[in-house]
Amino acid sequence: MNILKYSTHNDLNDIIEHLNNGKIIVYPTDTIYGIGANINNQNAIKNVFISKNRPFTKALSVCFHDYNQLKDYVVLDKNRSNIIKKLLPGPYTLLLNKKSKVDPLITANSNIIGVRIPDNEICFKLTRDFPITTTSANVTNKSTPDNIEEIKKQLNNKIHTYIDVGKLEKNKASTIIDLTQNKPKIIREGIYNKNLLDEILKINL
Repeated sequence: MNILKYSTHNDLNDIIEHLNNGKIIVYPTDTIYGIGANINNQNAIKNVFISKNRPFTKALSVCFHDYNQLKDYVVLDKNRSNIIKKLLPGPYTLLLNKKSKVDPLITANSNIIGVRIPDNEICFKLTRDFPITTTSANVTNKSTPDNIEEIKKQLNNKIHTYIDVGKLEKNKASTIIDLTQNKPKIIREGIYNKNLLDEILKINL
C-alpha cells in the first residue's frame, strides 16, 4: 500500500504503469475520491468489486480521458455527441449504450455503461493510455469519506496506491443522466449546473 501526496509536478507515469499491470488505486475526481482500475484488465475489475464488497450485479462507471477516447467505447449519434460535449468534462455520469469491447463485468451484463470525463487534472493524466473505473472509494453501504485517512480505514491494503490531495471540499457525487431513451432523464442528482442541465433536458434524442 502506497500513498502519493500529489502535486502538479507529479507525472503519474509510475501509477499508470501500476494500473496497466492490474493494480487498483484510489484517486480524486471533481466530485469524490474514486477507485480506479484498468478497464481492459478483468482481474483488476474484479478486485474493485471485492475491495468494496460490491455485488457483481451492480455496474461500475468508467472514467475517460476525453471525447476521442470515449467514442471508441460507446454508441453515439449527433445529439448524444453534442450533449457529451456540453456536459463533459464536468461532474456528470452519462448513461449510454456500450460497444462490445467493454467487458460485461463492468456493466453487470447490461448494454448500458455509465461514463465520466471529470474536470480534474489527475483524472486526465491517469486515463492517458486507457480508461479506468470510477466508483466511490468506500465499502458498499458506507459513507464516502472526503479524505484519504478515513478511506484507508475502510479499504486498507486492498488498494495499491492512494493519491492524496487532501480533503475534498465538495465531496458530493456526480449527477447521473440517462441518455439511452428518447429524452435525457436525471437518475441521481449530485453536483450540477442548473441552467446547463435545464437546457440538456429539453433535447430530443
